[in-house]
Amino acid sequence: METSTQTLNVRIKRIDTELPLPTYATAGSVGFDLLCRVETEVAPHQLALLPANLIVATPPGYMLMLTMRSSTARRKGLLMPNGVGIIDQDYCGEGDELMISVYNFRDEAVTVLRGERVAQGIFVPIAQVNWQEIEQVGQGRGGFGSTGV
Repeated sequence: METSTQTLNVRIKRIDTELPLPTYATAGSVGFDLLCRVETEVAPHQLALLPANLIVATPPGYMLMLTMRSSTARRKGLLMPNGVGIIDQDYCGEGDELMISVYNFRDEAVTVLRGERVAQGIFVPIAQVNWQEIEQVGQGRGGFGSTGV
């Protein structure tokens, strides 16, 4: 199976240059792995921010979406409380390190080690819109949840 992907040139700054640059685990990976910059303990049933060691200049026409690695909930008991993180194009100056918001759903504290892969970043094309307000939108299909159980 052949894949066709677009390549972006993205400017980044690492806070700790001893940690590696982000990488894609395989040639077919959509997301690149994000590492925790400092060892962090997340108390049971609490929120925490994990520093991801990067300041990213998201290219025009894109957003950077952060999401957990699929194994993080099972291995660590951590979820992103808002599902995903959305990084705007203008969040890219000094002090704008990517932070991974996590919630520990376990009954015991969880330690995330320095350099541990916990999340992924994905560049997603975006469009801003010009709203065209109208008086009527036409026949609805039945409302929220109307296509099934």
